[in-house]
Amino acid sequence: MSGAKVVSRLLTLAALMPGLAACGADEGGQTTESADSSMTVTIASGDDQQVTGRAGAAEPVYGFGTPATESQIAAWDIDIGPDGAGLPPGQGTVAEGLEVWERHRCILCHGPTGREGPNDIIAGRIPGDEFPFANDRSLRSTVGNYWPYATTLFDYTRRAMPFDLPGTMTDEEVYAVVGAMLYFNDLLPADAVVDAATVVDTHMPARNRFVPDNRTGGPIIR
Repeated sequence: MSGAKVVSRLLTLAALMPGLAACGADEGGQTTESADSSMTVTIASGDDQQVTGRAGAAEPVYGFGTPATESQIAAWDIDIGPDGAGLPPGQGTVAEGLEVWERHRCILCHGPTGREGPNDIIAGRIPGDEFPFANDRSLRSTVGNYWPYATTLFDYTRRAMPFDLPGTMTDEEVYAVVGAMLYFNDLLPADAVVDAATVVDTHMPARNRFVPDNRTGGPIIR
């Protein structure tokens, strides 16, 4: 065997030495395993010896970080699905929402009524609440013509807005500003009170435009 091969094999064996104390092989080159299955070592007899190792079930310890507390997990576990499960208590009004729209600077990105930009256009319906996006790519999707559930609008707003300070609005402010967005789209009156029930019961024009994607095509595509 060449000197390079000898050095290479010795280095491989040295890397596995901590596990060899608990493992062994007989003269025929059979594999033995430690009692806790932390490592398996195979040694084949003869000139062409091979050494292989398998990491065990024990989790590695990296020496940094701390376990997440229940309160930390709860702070992130705030997802809300289409059915509204998980909506928090509280309420707001459309009038308060218009104040939140300015106070939290929503107006800077979306304009005074959600139609002006310069960023995403929030307000706007298509006549007859049609859904011609596949045929007219120039159309802008809005809360009023494309968003399927008011419940997930609450979820997204609470998580991601304002853009530069997400998560800084209270639940009452989120209810209020969601009410303002629904008002901009003629889905709530100006005097509406917005709470969990309001958000669940608001039927978005695009709700029935989305179907499960099973790739079958045909008449189920709307």
